[in-house]
Amino acid sequence: MATTTPQISVVIPCLDEEEAVGRVVDQALDGIRRSGRPGEVIVVDNASTDHSAEVAAAHGARVVYERRRGYGSAYLAGLAEARGDYIVMGDADETYPLQELAPFVDRLEQGDDLVIGSRFEGTIHGDAMPFLNRFVGNPILTGMLNVLFGVKVSDAHCGMRAMRSDALPKLDLHSEGMEFASEMVFKAYRRGLTVSEIPIDYYPRVGESKLNRFGDAWRHVRFMLLYSPSWLYLYPGAALLLLGILGMLALASGPVDVFGRTWQIHTMLGFVALTLIGAQVIQLGVFARTYARVTIGEHDPLLDRLGGRLKLEHGLLAGGILALLALAGLFAVGAEWALDGFGTLGRVYETALLATGLGLGIQIVFASFFLALLSMPLR
Repeated sequence: MATTTPQISVVIPCLDEEEAVGRVVDQALDGIRRSGRPGEVIVVDNASTDHSAEVAAAHGARVVYERRRGYGSAYLAGLAEARGDYIVMGDADETYPLQELAPFVDRLEQGDDLVIGSRFEGTIHGDAMPFLNRFVGNPILTGMLNVLFGVKVSDAHCGMRAMRSDALPKLDLHSEGMEFASEMVFKAYRRGLTVSEIPIDYYPRVGESKLNRFGDAWRHVRFMLLYSPSWLYLYPGAALLLLGILGMLALASGPVDVFGRTWQIHTMLGFVALTLIGAQVIQLGVFARTYARVTIGEHDPLLDRLGGRLKLEHGLLAGGILALLALAGLFAVGAEWALDGFGTLGRVYETALLATGLGLGIQIVFASFFLALLSMPLR
């Protein structure tokens, strides 16, 4: 190990990798030497039950202990200990060519903030990646990340990557599990950091895999949806709301024949349900985006623009007017019904439409109060 201040820190999470971790440390040290820069290798022992920590230390690594299990937990502990200007990440199972880390560091030195290895643009050797992971899981998860967050990468979950240490505060990483990889990528894009990819070789791992194929995939999906309120709430809610309103308006004056079928009050009630559900889902999306903006500093261009223009009073006014108009209509329908001796309600379709308007107006009023509460500055 170099005695000078390290310029490169290689951080390697490790859980029961006694068989491979020593060679991985050797490869990392070789990569540091080839780069021509001083560096260090940090192995984060994630509560191993074998001699991984002793082997890593014997091969020249600085061992950090993190008892909280989890891929993200291990990395958070290791990143906190890294002293280098450039941080390289890789696994302890010999799947990644850490001896070839120099191109990653060169990119960082040229100004990139995050450099990700791409196994799909490089070479996947033998059975290093199972069929389902290679052709189903990874492409779907990477595609979701690209669509949900506007990311443009080919391999969002590659474990070999590098970043500038001064980018870490901007990323503000928190995830403790495998979703740590997704968090790093999408936050880098959201915060305007420079991201690039380098094709790499990917080799069969040494030892037993610790991955839970379906559990880890779900953690990624859940994490991406939670951090993408537009796709989770706003877009589905808007579709339901639009479909419901169009259906109610088409039936507002009575039954309608559609493709040889007569849509009556039962269909109208279905559209009423779609409208109310869509409105509630949209509200949840607005709440989620506001919460993320206020409490965890997520930049939201739409809310940034609207925040200075729309106040609590605007929501109260809009919701109040809608509720009062609908209530007036319901009183008119009720008066007509009373004059008929409370017999059969003749304006059932109009009643359903007006009742929906009343419900939407009341929702807007109370949602406006809740948004005002969410937007209050924390002390």
